[in-house]
Amino acid sequence: MFDTSTSPDIKLWHCYNSRSMRPLWTLEEMELPYQLEVLPFPPRAFQKEYLSLNSLGTVPLLRDGDVEMTESSAMCHYLAEKYERSEFMISASHAEYADFLNWLYHSDATLTFPLALVIRYNILEPEERRSPQVAEDYQKWFLARLRRLDNHLLDRKYLCDNRFTIADICIGFALHLGQVLGLDQNYQPQTLDYLSRLTSRKAFAKIQTIANDTDAFSAFSIQK
Repeated sequence: MFDTSTSPDIKLWHCYNSRSMRPLWTLEEMELPYQLEVLPFPPRAFQKEYLSLNSLGTVPLLRDGDVEMTESSAMCHYLAEKYERSEFMISASHAEYADFLNWLYHSDATLTFPLALVIRYNILEPEERRSPQVAEDYQKWFLARLRRLDNHLLDRKYLCDNRFTIADICIGFALHLGQVLGLDQNYQPQTLDYLSRLTSRKAFAKIQTIANDTDAFSAFSIQK
């Protein structure tokens, strides 16, 4: 177990290169104390006792005192608001607040979702149940859904208010996962530059060293 203090209230269950990177990255950016429990991916298959903690068998799982959460982007939002880290948020009175919320939801519902199906049908299913056609279709879906982001980044370094926020963490993870899967060769130049800015941050570099020997996707790259 990775522990950043003697008795933190926050505990995160994490798999390397999974959605749990979002709240883990957020915790490191905010320099909040936390405990980290590293699991094999997917834990519902390789650490079945985890189901007693999270009946979905998914990661992340976040506990903060009596609070329990299972949605990665919501965790980032919760942490920034609960611990009053306004530098990572956009306030409700700001002109870009709606856009900020839209990117938070877009990150998982629109971008990470198709990548999860690529992973399932190229990696996780038994050999006889894999479907290269399904995986290819969802690769194309993911790349098509980058159009809004590509256009948004033509004249911006970050998503909202010209500064780094949790929206960048949430979108940045989806781009990182696409990169892990070999799809970054299809990213637009401005989107590649944006991803490079995000992954060069100190907090991201730190979380990349945690449990990197447990990466379920390290040997996988989509061939074109």
